[in-house]
Parts: sequence; C-alpha cells; structure tokens
Amino acid sequence: MNIAILYGGKSGEHEVSLRSASSVVRRIDRTKHTVILIGIAKDGRWYLQSQKELTRVFADDSAFLRIDENPACLVRIFPGGGSNAALQCAVTLEGKARKTDESCAIQTDIVLPVLHGSYGEDGLVQGLLEMAELPYCGCTALSSALAMDKEQTKKVWMQEGLQVVPFVCIKSADIIQDGSAEQSGGFEKFAVLAEKQFGYPLFVKPACAGSSVGAAKVNSREELEAAVQNAFLWDEKVLIEQCIDAREIECSVTGNAAISASGKTAVTSYTPGEIAPTHGFYDYDAKYTDPDGARLLIPASLTDDELQRVKTIAEKAYRALDCSGLARVDFFIDKKDGTLYLNEINTLPGFTSISMFPKMCEAAGLSYAELIELLLEQGLERFKKRRALKTSFV
Repeated sequence: MNIAILYGGKSGEHEVSLRSASSVVRRIDRTKHTVILIGIAKDGRWYLQSQKELTRVFADDSAFLRIDENPACLVRIFPGGGSNAALQCAVTLEGKARKTDESCAIQTDIVLPVLHGSYGEDGLVQGLLEMAELPYCGCTALSSALAMDKEQTKKVWMQEGLQVVPFVCIKSADIIQDGSAEQSGGFEKFAVLAEKQFGYPLFVKPACAGSSVGAAKVNSREELEAAVQNAFLWDEKVLIEQCIDAREIECSVTGNAAISASGKTAVTSYTPGEIAPTHGFYDYDAKYTDPDGARLLIPASLTDDELQRVKTIAEKAYRALDCSGLARVDFFIDKKDGTLYLNEINTLPGFTSISMFPKMCEAAGLSYAELIELLLEQGLERFKKRRALKTSFV
C-alpha cells in the first residue's frame, strides 16, 4: 500500500512529531508498503518530501525527519478526491517536476497522521481527510476533538461514572474585561475557588494542549496567576487541578470502539506502565528531551488485580469517547489512599524511541511493526464501514 505519513504540524509539539514520525517510518514494512512523506510546516502548509529524506533517516538511526519547505512541493488536497486524486503535487516522489500532461495525483491508500497537539490531534486534520474521502489511522474527527479538550473529556467520563482529577475550568472570557488584556475580578473568583476546594500546590494546564505544553505546578497565588496567564497563550480555556501526590500510570488501548466487538480490531488494552519522573513532574523535557527525565516501569508495580482494574477502566474511558485506532489513557493513583483517578487521554500519543505507548504494546506481545499494521487495518476497516452508510435518500 501507499502510506502517506503526515508529520510536523502547526503545533507547539511540532518537534515531538518529527521524532515520532522518524520512529514510525523506520518500522513500517517496506517490503509491503511505500512510504510517502508529507511534512506540515509550522505555518500549516503541506509539502511533499523527497524520497531522499527517507533514505537519510534510514541510514542514521539517530536522525530525525526534517521538512523541506520547497514551494514547488506544496501539496493540495481536493474534497471528494479519494485515494486516486485527493492529494496532488506538481512534483513526483523523486522530487522531479511533472510534465504538463501528467497527473499531479499522489496515489494514497491510507494516511497515517503522526501529529501531536493542535491542528493534528484535535480533529481538524481528521475532518479534512474525511472530506477528501481518504482512509486514515486513528480516532475520528469527533472523538479526536472531544479527547483533545480536557474539560469536555472529564465531563463525559464523569457522566459515565468514572473518577477524574477534581478541577476548575477558566475561559478567557471569564477574566478578560471589555476585550482588553486586563484581568477582571474573574481571576480572583476562580483563584479563591481553587484555593478553597483544593489548596496548594495546584496544577495549571491549557485545556486543549498536550505533552505538558503550557503546564505548571504552582505553590502560591502569585505563581498561579503567572501560570494561568502563560496557559492562556496556548488555549482559550485553562484547567486548575487539584495536585494529587500520586503515582503516574499509563495504559495503551487500540480498537474501533463503535464498530468492532470482536477480532483484531476490537477494543484491546495492553500492559500498563508507570512513570517515575526525576523532574518535579512529567513535563515536556522529561517526556522528550531528557533521556534520564523519568524511569519507565513496564509493567507498573501493581498487583495483578490492580493491573486488570487499570486496563478495564482504560477500555471504559476509551469507549466513552467512541475512540478508534489508538489512544493512551493516563491515570493517577493517590499514594495516600490508593484512589485511582483518570487524568487524561491522548489519541495520538508519542511514538518516539522512549515513548510509553509502543513500549506497553510490546510488553504485551505486540511489536512496534505489528502495531503499525494493526493501525492500518483498523483505519481501512473503519473507512469501508463508514462509506457503506447511507448519505442520501435518493
């Protein structure tokens, strides 16, 4: 198959995507598939990358993919074009200009987005691919958007009776007065509420960002105000959460929740892992840049019953959002009383060489290469079933 890898992106996690995509392309079975690289620049433009870029990354295990922003290699996407015409470019995969009478189509059997954060993990790209009639791996536009919004995710989980970390949500309109940047009494109200309900320390994070971008642990009103202001640089909603002295547990889940009750594409959870950060908390550096930023324990140091409980709740959380393809479900276990809290869910989790998602799958017997094949199979299955649905009375 021809697999188009989308990577980079208009996101604060652009560099993380370059690392993840580099790991993914190295593990795709090239005897069965042709890899097409489409890099998305920080301004959101899509560029077809030369096969030479693949060769460079294959030759050096420490190399990360780059994006050549050659204007001649801009990719256009056409609604309704399908695998044969949706993606078009004026140059070939070898980087040569096409002849005047030559088709500009990039033949694409399925798209594998390796994008993290805004404009990639939030349903926008998924919606675009739906309109283009292109099969793709991972969650749908709806579940991606829902899972990206931590406030809405928590509301759905609470409705399902699942325990989440207590929080307060602030919207920019709550603290902006007359359209200016001056804070109104709104911040004071939310600060007092969080202090009264939770006390310090507190966690502050953008509602719709990942990889701990814009997140901070605070110990005073002054730090809280600064952290909220910083978080609003990344999103229009900010969460203030109770800081729980907790162990951090993660669980990988795959499957098409809405359409598969059995077989390879049914919802499946894998061996839970545990994060033991050496930083103050599991921040961006600990996740992606510092090889000693955390100890990754797989399986997590839990009893068999506790491991099974984590897996069961991870599957419930996944199904509650109608996820498909893959997601990593993150938990806290309170060190004081053992309470298990759902923290958040990532529908396009990190795929770097030190990322937990593929490692937890491998611990359960699903290799990285087999995981990619499963994601491709699930994406094609969902596309086939969704396209069989009626869209007209005529």
